[in-house]
Amino acid sequence: MKQLRNEMKRQEIDYYIVPSDDFHGSEYVGEYFKCRQFITGFTGSSGTAVIWKDGAGLWTDGRYFLQAEEQLSGSGITLFKMGEAGVPAVPEFLEQRMGAGECAGVDGRTVSASWIRRLSEMLEKKGASVRTDVELIGKIWNDRPPRSCSPVWMLPEIQGESCEDKTELIRCDMKREGCDLLILSSLDEIAWLFNMRGNDTACCPVALAYAVVGMQEIAVYMQEKALTKETRSVLQKRGVCIHDYEQIYEELSAAVQDKTVWADHDQLNAALAGRLKGAASVLEQESPILKRKAVKSRSQLQRIRDAHVKDGVAVTRFLCWLKDHIGHERITEISAAKKLEEFRRAQEGYLMPSFEPIMAYREHGAIVHYAADMASDMELAPEGLLLMDTGAHYREGTTDITRTVSLGQPDAQQKMHYTMVLKGNLRLAAAKFQYGCSGENLDILARQPLWNAGLDYRHGTGHGVGDLLSVHEGPQAIRWRHIRGKEAVVLEEGMVISDEPGLYLHGKYGIRLENLMVCEKREKNAYGQFMGFEVLTMVPFDREAIALELLDGTDRKLLNDYHRHVYETLVPYLDKREAAWLKEITKEI
Repeated sequence: MKQLRNEMKRQEIDYYIVPSDDFHGSEYVGEYFKCRQFITGFTGSSGTAVIWKDGAGLWTDGRYFLQAEEQLSGSGITLFKMGEAGVPAVPEFLEQRMGAGECAGVDGRTVSASWIRRLSEMLEKKGASVRTDVELIGKIWNDRPPRSCSPVWMLPEIQGESCEDKTELIRCDMKREGCDLLILSSLDEIAWLFNMRGNDTACCPVALAYAVVGMQEIAVYMQEKALTKETRSVLQKRGVCIHDYEQIYEELSAAVQDKTVWADHDQLNAALAGRLKGAASVLEQESPILKRKAVKSRSQLQRIRDAHVKDGVAVTRFLCWLKDHIGHERITEISAAKKLEEFRRAQEGYLMPSFEPIMAYREHGAIVHYAADMASDMELAPEGLLLMDTGAHYREGTTDITRTVSLGQPDAQQKMHYTMVLKGNLRLAAAKFQYGCSGENLDILARQPLWNAGLDYRHGTGHGVGDLLSVHEGPQAIRWRHIRGKEAVVLEEGMVISDEPGLYLHGKYGIRLENLMVCEKREKNAYGQFMGFEVLTMVPFDREAIALELLDGTDRKLLNDYHRHVYETLVPYLDKREAAWLKEITKEI
């Protein structure tokens, strides 16, 4: 902090902002980009630090309050609990504190253009300003890890999914909007467009890159060492011009001169947005790739189904193992997560986790995004509930599943709450609806059993999932609360989305049950096109935690049909012990 403040003084910076982001707004970042962790000591994945002459603050969300309090203890850094009453967001905090003539600074590559615009407008009213050309952490981080530069690999070109086919579709979108150039900085969008994958960020198989799509040419800016002769040749054969990663900042200003440019300012970093000043005009709406990659093709969906069968085998084997071994050997939250990882690694084509595993026992389950560490790692016992939210990337696709299981004999309240959540999951999966509906229209199906009892959960019911890309993918979502300024996204055939109602009792336990589904067409008649869901996840629910008397006839049929499908799908891949266990837990009720 002392070294940073010395650098701030030299640069005449009164407040220095250190976000958690890389240069691409990624959900997960490589070690090189963990500047906020370096300066504060807080290791959570989300948060923003602000440092000033005689103080410092860290902003993070409810997932990390307990962890942040522990890691910031004695540091002199104040914890600002985002979302709590009376706690200002970073822009509001700076607006309140800064006076005329004062200057805030940030590395413009690590914040979005829209965020900086909002902050700048707020500070201008106070006579203060913000600079985006100050990268100070690198000056004092002497043992900074190198920027990741893993070898990229290419997906096979399939009819209708080739780079050329995708580029043609994107150019049609550009032509419709009257744009000459499309600027891309989101790593999963670039990976999708070029059918290219890498390993430069945790939990998401993407490579560090930028791209510029023109009506005739297309360019990618990436680290040269990430390319072999073979992968370079593949990209060139796909009509892609390859430039060095850093050149984007030098070349973009000239490339956009007098052009109509499409650039999503919620995604594009502020430093790149500053290079667009010579453009004739800038269309700042979301990239056309966002919706294109959300709709999966038939061949993609078949691969994704294969991935879920593999994942179903791994998770089911783990559940059988856990029920057999609990109480007979020492198992903790962390060791249980590692054991599940072992079962997944045994599946051919397994690549990596799709997010940091949540293995939350008893009261830890009430922390929605709990992550066990050595200090919190709780030993499991043959009692209580264990919430497991995990996922994986396979060569065939991406998975995300949550199961809550009873490790002993659940009490009546636990069974009642588990059954309410289960009913919500089953009823949403069984939804039949008119084309044109969004997730906002359907969310009540998952919440109704809880709402009827005056209960709820404070997170969305469903998020989109990528194909060997981000496990949290837009634009589709299932939630009841409308976000001001955002259009409700229509659920399209081929969109993969999660179904994950939950219930969290602070200090006691948490329950969440999550399957992935794909939206599909049903019949079309005089009333219109009807839609529904196919459930992709192939893992049983915990029969021992269900209050059977709370299930009506429809609920029982839905559960029986799902369990029958799970059993028939998985039993060929299981040994005798596992198959017998699965048969028992999925038997008809």
